[in-house]
Amino acid sequence: MNRSINFSAGPAALPLAVLERVQDELLDYRGLGHSIMETSHRSPEFMELADRSKRNLRAIYGLNDDFEVLFLQGGATLQFAMIPMNFPDGGRPAGYVDTGVWASKAISEARCIREVDVLASGASACSDIVSWGNCEGRPYVHITANETVNGVQFPELPSMGDTPVCADISSEFLTRPLDVNSASLAYAGAQKNAGPAGVTIVIVHREVIDAMSGELPSMLSYRRHARAGSMLNTPATFSWYVAGLVFEWVLAEGGVAEMERRTEVKSRLLYHVLDQSDLYLTTLPSECRSRVNVPFWLGSETMDQKFLEAAEGRGLRNLKGHQRVGGIRASLYNAVSESDVRQLVEFMQDFERTA
Repeated sequence: MNRSINFSAGPAALPLAVLERVQDELLDYRGLGHSIMETSHRSPEFMELADRSKRNLRAIYGLNDDFEVLFLQGGATLQFAMIPMNFPDGGRPAGYVDTGVWASKAISEARCIREVDVLASGASACSDIVSWGNCEGRPYVHITANETVNGVQFPELPSMGDTPVCADISSEFLTRPLDVNSASLAYAGAQKNAGPAGVTIVIVHREVIDAMSGELPSMLSYRRHARAGSMLNTPATFSWYVAGLVFEWVLAEGGVAEMERRTEVKSRLLYHVLDQSDLYLTTLPSECRSRVNVPFWLGSETMDQKFLEAAEGRGLRNLKGHQRVGGIRASLYNAVSESDVRQLVEFMQDFERTA
């Protein structure tokens, strides 16, 4: 089997051990004689799978019973609308921090529903929380903890006192610990680090749910999803199943602390080459650089394309930057190994010598 080294930003690489487990169970899930995709979401087998995945995610992040763990559909993009729909008015507009493409999309969606203030913009907003002003009385403050496109990451989740913080953690999900004392609601599309597209994990404090509006269509209500155990309708059963296998893999590999250590090692390797280079260009200050999604450029579209073609020839795939910004992007998710990154770094050094 000749597998490529996959730096895709999503849908992204999955651990080989998880893929092999899926392959082994695809035709016959644990003696049922059929796959999990052919199994009712109300069956004892799927209910056990669902409960196990929730327990494992709680173990990964140290979540107690104060938090609900939901497995929803619609991607992180639906959360852009569900959050402003569910939170009650706080006497002031909701606060948003605009650090890149996905934060801007969240702001645009929220403005269809309620009044929004942009508290701060740009990469520096991640490390300059004082500039956001007084957030007391706001219904919530929303951040994009890691910008997949722009390569901007908050050093840590901010704490806003009594004001709930809602965090899109899609791209950093399972790559570092989550401070549950800071985030009242955190959500992540699975296709970055936790499985195939189709399921979105939402971690939300029960007190926040209790204070939310109850006058919403059922599929848009966190409260109703929580009461139904994420099964108001047929969930994305296969995506949920694979995510559960990824949670098991993370725990077996040493937990989220080990994932964070590996991510730091991988990102240091890549940023060292970028910082020493006369060819590769980066634009972000070190204090807000993402350790997960690393964008860079070679000065022209012609050179970018030459780089991408040469990388493909070395088995280094899906390095093309997002269409909004171009250039190159390497996503260093958990399934991307240190060895994979070392091969990328070696290629980059070779390419620079011959360019």
